[in-house]
This record gives sequence, C-alpha cells and structure tokens, in this order.
Amino acid sequence: MTRILLCLLALILANPASAMVRIKDIASLQGVRDNQLVGYGLVIGLKGSGDTLRNSPFTEQSLQSMLDSLGVNVRDVRLRTQNVAAVVVTAEMPSFIGMGATIDVSVSSLGDATSLAGGTLVATPLLGADGQIYAVAQGPVAVSGFAELGQAESLTQGIPTVGRVPNGGLIERDLPAKFSQIPGLVLELSNPDFRTAVRITDAINRFTRERYGVPVARERDYRSVVLTPPKDLSLTRFIAEIEAIRVNPDQSAKVVIDERTGTVVIGKDVQISTVAITHGNLTVRISEAPEVSQPSPFSQNGQTVVVPRTYVDAQETGGQLAVVGGTDLPTLVRGLNRIGLRPTGIIAILQTIKTAGALQAELVVQ
Repeated sequence: MTRILLCLLALILANPASAMVRIKDIASLQGVRDNQLVGYGLVIGLKGSGDTLRNSPFTEQSLQSMLDSLGVNVRDVRLRTQNVAAVVVTAEMPSFIGMGATIDVSVSSLGDATSLAGGTLVATPLLGADGQIYAVAQGPVAVSGFAELGQAESLTQGIPTVGRVPNGGLIERDLPAKFSQIPGLVLELSNPDFRTAVRITDAINRFTRERYGVPVARERDYRSVVLTPPKDLSLTRFIAEIEAIRVNPDQSAKVVIDERTGTVVIGKDVQISTVAITHGNLTVRISEAPEVSQPSPFSQNGQTVVVPRTYVDAQETGGQLAVVGGTDLPTLVRGLNRIGLRPTGIIAILQTIKTAGALQAELVVQ
C-alpha cells in the first residue's frame, strides 16, 4: 500500500498539467440527461433453470397471458415448465435519441430462477416515468456468471440471474424535448464549488473573446454557469467548442473513509496540525477445548459428561509514539506511513485526529 501511494504521488507531482481537465468532464448541460425506462417481461428457452411456477405464481400468470395473446388457450391447464423466468427489464434512454435507434437493456430475475444463461427475452414494453411506452426490448440474454448444480456439490461464479441484451431495446417514441427548444444554456457542475465556477467562467470568456470578440459566460452560483451563445452560430458547434476548453477545478479538503473495505482517500489539500500519535493493537484469543470425562469401570451411577476447557490469551502490539503533521499531501502520507499501520489503523487514527480538532478537512465515513 505504501509503494502504491508513493507512486501515485510521484505521478501527480511530476505532471502538474494533468490537473487540467475538459469542461465536459466536470460539467453538463442543464436539461440534457438520460431517462430511465423499466418493464416486466419473460425470458424463455432456459435449460431447466427457470422459475418454479408453484413458487412464482406471477410467472405462470404472465405465461398464460402471453400464450392467450398468441391464440393458445391454457387457462385450464396446470403448467409445469421450468424453462421460463419472470424478469424486470431496465434501460437508460439517452437525450435526443430518435425513433428506430437501439439501446442496451439490463435483465434481472424476479422469481426463483437459478440462471438466465441461454435464454431469450420476449418482446417487453419499456415505460418511462410518465407511463408511456418509449421502447420495446427483445433478444438473447448475455450472462457473464454461471451456476452448475449437482446432487452433492454446486459451483457458482458471478451473478447468473442478471444479464444484458446488447442493442436489444428499440426506441418507439421520441422524447418531447428537442435540443433547439432548450430555453437557456446552463452548465451544471458535477462537484459544485464557487472557485471552480469562476474558473470555468473566466476560461470560457478568454476563449470567446479571442474567437468571437465577446464574453458569453456568467457564473450564477456555485453550481451553474449561464451561457449566451453568439448570434448566427449553431448551438451544437458552440457547445462542442465550450466543452473542449480545459480548466483546473478546485476541490475542498476532504478525507473519505470506507470502513467495510478499509479504503482511505485523502484529498491533496488536506492538512493535519502537528500532533503526536501512538497506536497499539490488542488481540484477545479465546479457545475452547472441551474434554470428555468417563466414569470408572463397572461404576453403577457414573455418567459420561463433557467438561468445558477455555483458554484465554491476550497480546498487545504497537505503541510507538510518532509525530504526524504536514502542509501538503506527500508530507502527510510519509507521516502516516512512518507509523507502519494497516488501513484499519489509519482509519482509527484519522477519526481520532478529527475528534482532537487537528484534521483540517471534512471527514466522510461511508
């Protein structure tokens, strides 16, 4: 872990220009967004890994309704097939996509099916938030995981009950909004920050003064920048030129901790006031070794009993006192690495430093 941190720091310090990013990577045009679609359908053609119809009555009802619509009457027949699975189909509909275009769809099992491998999704309407049908999904399901079951052993890799249908969604309805009908051009920052908004505004105005002779950007708040495009210029071309401008975004001092995985991410502006730290690990080991006590031979009232035996061992390691403090990220990382801790120890120390008031940054615990 220490070597990885030092390598990352070396790359960042050796190439400061890498902090310059395109506006399109840190901001997006207000009103230009994807739309979520959802639908309910059936996957057929499974090799005995589908839903158990007795445990998933909705699958049986859906199968009967589908066969009914195809002219097959099975209402009075008790179905026993295991080659069908009920699924929920989800997709993202991009902005300004036209009728007839295709999109990828995701398929997730809803019943007790064990695998969707080898199945085919039957035509499934996909609805938007307004309840209208915007696409229809159909096609073979691609599954990366697998599950093999035997009488004495089973082998499972990945998630075999989730798959995708590449280009399986066909757009049947255009979105009501058009790019030319956007009332105003507003850039929204992905990570809102006052200084970043000002830097974006200044960079855009420097570019447009040289190219068009007029400034076109004005910061509205810490989240958005308002654009006024020049006359007689295509909006698509104007946005493409603006998104290619590079700026150096600012960020607040922040430490993000994920206690479940032991991940610690420290921002470059994080500072720690000089403090002395000691950290020790106490390990308590409890072992159970019960013994069986047998009665004497030919004993009339003797009984065989289990006598508990418990052993407790406690060990404490660490305890070295070290001074940690730094005005930049490399100094801070070297100070933490000097103590020689694992990620769990670093997490505990950072939380304690924040409590002591020496961590000059926001501490986010996930």
